[in-house]
Amino acid sequence: MSTSALRRRAKEARHWLFEACFPLWSERGVGEAGLFREALSLDHAPLGEDTTRVRVQARQTFVFAQALLLGWRPELAGDLVEQGVRTLSGAARRADGLTGRTLHTDGSGLADDTPDLYDLAFTLYALAVSSEAMEDGSGPIASARALLDALDRRMKDLTNGGYAEVLPVPDRRSQNPHMHLLEACLALHRVDPEGGHLARAGELVALFHERFTAGPGGLLGEFFAPDWSEGAGDAARIVEPGHQFEWVWLLDAYARAAGEAVAPIAGRLYTYASGTLDADGRALLETTRDGLPHDAGRRSWSQSEALKAHLVMLEMTGDEAIAAAACRSFDVLMDEHLTPEGGWIEQYDGDGHIVSATMPASTGYHVALAFSELIRVMDA
Repeated sequence: MSTSALRRRAKEARHWLFEACFPLWSERGVGEAGLFREALSLDHAPLGEDTTRVRVQARQTFVFAQALLLGWRPELAGDLVEQGVRTLSGAARRADGLTGRTLHTDGSGLADDTPDLYDLAFTLYALAVSSEAMEDGSGPIASARALLDALDRRMKDLTNGGYAEVLPVPDRRSQNPHMHLLEACLALHRVDPEGGHLARAGELVALFHERFTAGPGGLLGEFFAPDWSEGAGDAARIVEPGHQFEWVWLLDAYARAAGEAVAPIAGRLYTYASGTLDADGRALLETTRDGLPHDAGRRSWSQSEALKAHLVMLEMTGDEAIAAAACRSFDVLMDEHLTPEGGWIEQYDGDGHIVSATMPASTGYHVALAFSELIRVMDA
């Protein structure tokens, strides 16, 4: 029963993407200079902005590459993907080959040229999926390889492992951009299997095992000292269930790519994060390591990551109870966060009040990926 109910939801997800999300953001989410808009208003109208983040250009390029892979309006989706690749390979780049942080919306170039690993990781991810979607993906692959060369030259931490999160090098480390760099490497491996991307992914997974999860309970931490030792205060005490879920999906993707069994820690992270869901299946923003709410607010991306993790475990086990959990995560996302017009309410506080002032375009990556995974798993 739960699996058939989830299959119906997969068809609903496809309909929402094709008939609401992709049309809205292709029509209203592109500015006059050809850059993707940073956000829409809560009534789905364009906003006047002077700058936009490079990560938004990357995430929206991914969204339309995913649309192209799913078969939505190939000519339009293809044009938007090509437009995004041009930005990520051109205006978003510094003279040293790294990406900057923000762009002027008038198309005049970088507004903030600070190199940020998070932005860089999403640029690589967008280039990989664009290569997968485009008829000739050689351009995005060449662009990604050049960016990786710059990353290794300028940001690789040869002493402690991983990469500098920003330049100049910060005084604390963060797992989050490394998580997305792993995601990018796995996508690059699919389209460029001889490029050494799986080896780089393996280094990041080793960092996850040795450093990111070395704290109490073997859970995923967020922030660390410069040498990746445990941080102080909340950095040691607080975790994010959404990221526990996200790593479940990534560990499964890495295992598939490497041809090996999924690491047992994936089950531990899934069990912990599932235990922090509220009675209706909502994923909270922050919890303590012993599972108590710290910030009971919720964001749409966390619900998307919960759905992806449920799908991983469903594929592994076929358990109808997990299918039911996936249905609940989908319903929370669709009923409470997504709008019929293709937008979203990104964030609620712990009392259920809307705190979002806009619809950030960056949310689309999480939803499009989660729904694409649901469509794939349910063969919808």
